[in-house]
Amino acid sequence: MAPLLLQLAALGAALVAAALILISFVAFITATEMPQLHRHEEEKFFLNVRGQREALPSIRDSPTKQLSVVVPSYNEEKRLPVMMDEALGYLEDRQKQDPTFTYEVIIVDDGSKDQTSKVAFKYCQKYGSDKVRVITLVKNRGKGGAIRMGVFSSRGKKILMADADGATKFPDIEKLEKGLNDLQPWPDQMAIACGSRAHLEKESIAQRSYFRTLLMYGFHFLVWFLCVKGIRDTQCGFKLLTREAASRTFSSLHIERWAFDVELLYIAQFFKIPIAEIAVNWTEIEGSKLVPFWSWLQMGKDLLFIRLRYLIGAWRLEQTRKMN
Repeated sequence: MAPLLLQLAALGAALVAAALILISFVAFITATEMPQLHRHEEEKFFLNVRGQREALPSIRDSPTKQLSVVVPSYNEEKRLPVMMDEALGYLEDRQKQDPTFTYEVIIVDDGSKDQTSKVAFKYCQKYGSDKVRVITLVKNRGKGGAIRMGVFSSRGKKILMADADGATKFPDIEKLEKGLNDLQPWPDQMAIACGSRAHLEKESIAQRSYFRTLLMYGFHFLVWFLCVKGIRDTQCGFKLLTREAASRTFSSLHIERWAFDVELLYIAQFFKIPIAEIAVNWTEIEGSKLVPFWSWLQMGKDLLFIRLRYLIGAWRLEQTRKMN
């Protein structure tokens, strides 16, 4: 009996090893090189209030605003106005209280099939194209790809990622700013403050099915085990980065869809960029684009491939990498 058990154990170990080799091989041959920021001709411009095209700036330019807010939007004609009204109301009030405060909001329409760009452009007409700009992508790139396009077209010293659904209360940016400042001195002017919903976990579990709770815990374990240590909530869409941190991390980013946050933080930890995790107010908003099972499955695959591709050298990070 004992020899049989040993044979079965050896066979099982061999099968696991073979599976890992196969997965690593697939991860290697399907890995893309460092993605170039390819822009279609239409994506190199934004429309001013008169409907005329103007060239977009580059993150390599010196900053001319204190804050850039990048809002990725895909089929968000219904949810975007609520978020924009709150955000712009806050930003305008802040500017009235402090005339030295300058900002811009960049809405990136990620190949929407509805009227997202038209809805967004109304805010450009109302507030001016110096404050509100709309970038309309020719085709859908994914949330990470859309944010990357907005980041690389921004003018702010600090760059905030904010979801179009308005799930996080916009005034909570002040919490992120404090968290960012508490990290000083910033190495090479790089630092990141991540909004977090981890403090709401018990409440969310009570409202979720056992299956979705199991998926959530499984995803959190994979994030911790494979990629990012010390950050309880990697997926909150409310993140504040210094311009230098945004340039360094997004220029090294490969993943353009839902798991991009994990790779972003993986890159940040590789470069030893200080990261603060800050509790924010968050409310679940109807209309999520995530399909629970398949989206989690896709993200799980992405997490495994992120780790494997860096581990086997298909993807590399260099301390002095230049932005694409």
